[in-house]
Amino acid sequence: MDTGLKRWFWCGGRHAVCAGCYGGRHTACACYNTRRRAAWACCIMGVVGLALLAGGCSRAGGGPEAADGAHSPYRLAEEPAGAVDVKTAHTDAQDAEEVVIAGLVGGNSTPWVEGLAAFTIVDLSLRPCEDSCTSPCGTAVVPGTQALVRIVDPEGRTVPTGARRLLGIEHWQTVVVRGEARRDDAGNLTVLADGVYVRP
Repeated sequence: MDTGLKRWFWCGGRHAVCAGCYGGRHTACACYNTRRRAAWACCIMGVVGLALLAGGCSRAGGGPEAADGAHSPYRLAEEPAGAVDVKTAHTDAQDAEEVVIAGLVGGNSTPWVEGLAAFTIVDLSLRPCEDSCTSPCGTAVVPGTQALVRIVDPEGRTVPTGARRLLGIEHWQTVVVRGEARRDDAGNLTVLADGVYVRP
């Protein structure tokens, strides 16, 4: 089992304990709490934010892990057909279904998981403010507008290389991810991706 994402976080006191994100091809990001929306936000903030406190936000080529990524076997040369936005995927995608989803790398000031090819994407309708790259402008990021992407190898393990270095992507770039949808009991969406296309 890939345990790279297995962590516990306390968020918001007794009402928001997030049970981390467990690896393995057949397990999506799962948070357990009576207030599921708070728990999902906690999980995204905990796994992505707390795992990368030193990360920072960059819109183009500025991160220490940034690399070309053009020759990565996980970076697609052509955009897969049939991409839907994140909101549509949240509504329609079934567990274990093959999906193609277009979204923006973001949803948090640090949407990366350090040392692992995992990151969050948000719906294309969300855009950063001109004076800030830490959050979308004018619209709150809610569970139905974001998804966790994990780049997995043929054995279903999360690739142990940061997504910026592996794919050459940065915050707020538009990507199209291809892979298998995973849903948990709270309706959260994770994509076990085998390929990512970066739109120009």
